[in-house]
Amino acid sequence: MRDEPLVSAEARVFDGKPQENRLTLMSAPQAEAATLEHRSERQLIAPTRSPRILIFSQRNIFKKALFRCAHYEFENIISQIDSVELLAPQLDLPTRRHAIAKRIAFHAPIALNPGIERIPPKAHYDLFVAVCGGPADLLMVNAVRNWREACKTAICLIDELWVREMAGHRHFLRILEKFDVVMLYYSQSVEALSERIQRRCVFLAPGVDSTLFSPYPAPPKRVIDVYSIGRRSETTHQALLKMASEDGLFYLHDSIAGDQAIDPSQHRALFANVAKRSRYFIVNPGLIDRPDKRGNQIEIGNRYFEGTAAGAILLGERPNNQEFDKLFDWPDAVIPLPYNSSDVNIIKELDKQPKRQDTICRSNTAQALLRHDWVYRWETILKTAGLEPLPELFERKERLRTIAAAALQDDAVPSGEPAEGDKITARVAVSRYERP
Repeated sequence: MRDEPLVSAEARVFDGKPQENRLTLMSAPQAEAATLEHRSERQLIAPTRSPRILIFSQRNIFKKALFRCAHYEFENIISQIDSVELLAPQLDLPTRRHAIAKRIAFHAPIALNPGIERIPPKAHYDLFVAVCGGPADLLMVNAVRNWREACKTAICLIDELWVREMAGHRHFLRILEKFDVVMLYYSQSVEALSERIQRRCVFLAPGVDSTLFSPYPAPPKRVIDVYSIGRRSETTHQALLKMASEDGLFYLHDSIAGDQAIDPSQHRALFANVAKRSRYFIVNPGLIDRPDKRGNQIEIGNRYFEGTAAGAILLGERPNNQEFDKLFDWPDAVIPLPYNSSDVNIIKELDKQPKRQDTICRSNTAQALLRHDWVYRWETILKTAGLEPLPELFERKERLRTIAAAALQDDAVPSGEPAEGDKITARVAVSRYERP
């Protein structure tokens, strides 16, 4: 499969600079490549069809923000499987103009341009998609001229929006009234936001580039025992440090603080390569250590999807969230390790069950490939917008199924639709293993 040609779809990119307003094409990565280097907008070739999707990307505004790297990954995948134009304006965030616009919006229903050049859309599109990290990003979207008139349907995707913070962001949220549908990564915020803005709001689960994170079809050795990235319990961290000192555990964790990536695509590739070489992967619900910000909400963090795609064994809290139970409904999807627990002996217990470990790793990998790749999230967005997928989407899904079959030791993965069939196949394949 390594000699299989790349599948391509079109993407335009323009950021307001005349020399940058060029036609571009983003190539899809080979599903089975070990490094899976994403093509950036600078590594493109000429398109063959007019774009039907306009994506507002903030990659030139928040160029290095760590939590936004997954947003850009999603945009890249969409550009590989659909006919897309990326509207990616630039903004100098430290400017006084941006700070003033943001401060005013917190206190009054006035949405000033934070300093973005008002770049008008170049054509008419079937769908406008804005990917936002939080409600304050809506000021950037609002600065685009005539986007609503140029697009038949408009959908906004928001990563982080807590119910407790909606009142403080009420003026930002008014901008959402321009959209037909608002999609949220936080399922427990959907109803409250819909009532506030009187628009259709739906839950869209986070996703992952499962071909990038997948250890198959050529799984590397898992040389890292435990991998912890991002927020963590200090109590559990100390227990793992003790185990590392006493038992020789290779425990990889953050040792410096920071929220910037030198290069978003390289960061995701490195993260994926480390994760697929890790046996255990620490996970917890979003902002679990910040009840002051999240209130009683329990939301699904990206780590669950990333660790699963890497085929690691997830250790941590299983979120008390109905959507999580639907998304991660197979045996041992998460091995319980309560937040702030000092008892990490579950690692020693699982190490005595190599057959169970192997089953978990293969099952997690296959489930991510068949259910949690970005391609399925884009398919949901297209369905919401009433648009048919392009052939490249189906071709990516077929590659995912091929890799999933390898993860399940050549168990047959049926071709065709629906996705539910994929889910059933993965469950059946897992059930063939005897669990201790």
